[in-house]
Amino acid sequence: MARWIWSRPALQWSVALLAASTAIAHPARAATPVLFAERWIDGTNGVEPATQVQALDDDTFVIRQSVKTNFEAPFVYLLFGRDKALLIDTGAEDGNIRQTVDRLISDWLVRKKRADIPLIVAHSHSHGDHIAGDDAFRQRANTTLVGLKPDEVANFFGIAKWPEQISRYELGGRKLHILPTPGHQSAAIMVYDPKLRILLSGDTLYPGRLYVPVNFVADNRASVNRLSMFVARYPIRAVLGAHIEMSREKGRDYAHEAAAHPDEHPLELPVATIAELKAGMRASLDTPDERQVHDDFIIVPVGARTE
Repeated sequence: MARWIWSRPALQWSVALLAASTAIAHPARAATPVLFAERWIDGTNGVEPATQVQALDDDTFVIRQSVKTNFEAPFVYLLFGRDKALLIDTGAEDGNIRQTVDRLISDWLVRKKRADIPLIVAHSHSHGDHIAGDDAFRQRANTTLVGLKPDEVANFFGIAKWPEQISRYELGGRKLHILPTPGHQSAAIMVYDPKLRILLSGDTLYPGRLYVPVNFVADNRASVNRLSMFVARYPIRAVLGAHIEMSREKGRDYAHEAAAHPDEHPLELPVATIAELKAGMRASLDTPDERQVHDDFIIVPVGARTE
């Protein structure tokens, strides 16, 4: 299988982070932070690989599944600590994410002169386009799959009071914050990495259509309110979600199941979009026709769901 793996020089990464930090420190002129050196595969260049990888540093990798394999084109995150690695999501159908993950782990082990490292496979939430690759990891050696129900997620990450409590999960010299964010889906979480000051936001916030079941609007609103309090205490350079469904034109999304994303919105969102989402969630979202268009995302109420 053809693959592209791109990384970035340390100097370029440092400059990008400095620029992002400066932008967030001056909200009046804040701009979308730029964390990635290359344009993401978007279906517009003919033949493209099934996955693309870009590295944020030597221990942090962002994987995109090609829109040509599945219209959802989700993003998957792999984070290494000294003692274990954490994979967040396994992609949509036909993604073959495990092959990419195995290669990244193998390369990391060579660089670190290690023989092995335990892998934890967790999920931003349990919708099919984020768990379709789970079966490929079930028999993988030294690998633990976190369950898909809220109580299973809470038990694994030590969240005694779901969803109000924020827990910390240690990878070994890299302690992550696990934030329960039910609403879009009942077992949804976000992951904050203090090392890089990035927030992995799943489907709760990304440049695209933020689907909220009408019977879980209150849950989603409460999650966003808690998130807003969290980001007031912790510095965040960028919010990184699980999809891109918006173009660079403000407020314009692609058609559902679009085969290509020309002029695609950056994956990165500035922290200011969290306040905008909080304000948007205050509006009436009681029926599916109350679609709310913002520059960088669209809040889309959908019919009631059972979970």
